[in-house]
Order: sequence, then C-alpha cells, then structure tokens
Amino acid sequence: MRSLSIEGAWLVETRTFGDERGEFQELFRGGPLSETIGHEFGVAQVNRSASRKGVVRGVHFADVPPGQAKYVTCLTGAVLDVVVDIRVGSPTYGTWETIQLDDPRRSVYVAAGLGHAFMSLTEGATVVYLTSEGYAPQREHAVHPLDPRLGIAWPAGIEPVLSEKDAAAPGLEELERRGRLPDFAACVTLHRALRQRVAD
Repeated sequence: MRSLSIEGAWLVETRTFGDERGEFQELFRGGPLSETIGHEFGVAQVNRSASRKGVVRGVHFADVPPGQAKYVTCLTGAVLDVVVDIRVGSPTYGTWETIQLDDPRRSVYVAAGLGHAFMSLTEGATVVYLTSEGYAPQREHAVHPLDPRLGIAWPAGIEPVLSEKDAAAPGLEELERRGRLPDFAACVTLHRALRQRVAD
C-alpha cells in the first residue's frame, strides 16, 4: 500500500495468480488494510456502478460522524479516480489527487471525511466500492465536480456527464459557508476513536 498526498487516502495493489484454468485474485483483504490505517474497515455495503464514457460520479461525502470510508476498484474499463480534501481545517484543504484505475489489481482507499469522485474514461467502466457505512441519504452530500474553486483537472476531450443531483450541487466555498463540510478535527477524533477501539 502507498499513501497518497492527502492524509487518509491510499493506493492498494494486490496480486493476481494465473494458470491454465484462468486467474484468481483477492480483491480485498481486511487484515493488511486495517494494519495500515490503524483500525478495522468494517464493510457495511458493496456497490457496483457501470458508466458510459464521460460520466462523472461525485464529488460525494458523508457527515462526520459517522462518515463513510470507501474502498474503490475498477473491474472493467478505466476511470479517473479523484480524492478531494474537503475537511475544513486540514493542512491540505481544497486539494485533490487523481489516480487512474484501469486494472482490478489497483484500488483506492478513501477515509471518512474525504470527498470522492471518478470519471469513466471508457464505455461501460464498471466500478465496485465497499463502504464502511450503508446508504443514508440524509447524511450524504455533494460538491459540484466542475467547481472552479476546486479546479479538478478532468481529462481534456471528454465531455463530463453529470447526474441532476451532482449538476445542482453547490461549490466548495458555498458548502463551507453553510457549515456542511466535514471538520478536520472531528475526522481526527473519529479515527482516533476507531484506533482506540482496536487497542481495547
């Protein structure tokens, strides 16, 4: 596992084993991930999306606590995965990092409190993501993925396709003004409590 530039985001690489019958891969192993992040990643829900080229999903986030951590893998096709630090008070607040996921041996872990999005780079890109909390619409929110304040460098030559919800989402500054963004100190407290639960 390799930490990304934003605290709480990791690139996870797994192995594939092949023989004359085909191949086998462990998409997710809780033990090594838990050791790296310092607490258990309990899977509450598993989601799958299939997207045509240009579809952007996100930037999505959930209220903290409890937040919603994600483990994201692209099974077929390719997506540009984006992690955004939307935690008010974070040293890297307002920054983002992109990772191209085009091989199921590469996954991204996104801690609770961070924003997450991706753009499908191919037709029918299939993404599976494990989440630490189930879907709760009253706790889930979105930042407009084309917000100039964020300035995410989406690939040139691909027209972004947004859902009605994402197209209507406010920008980062508006969400901060409304007090809707996760607080960095609250995220630190949450993760400290999760680590303490393991120690106990």
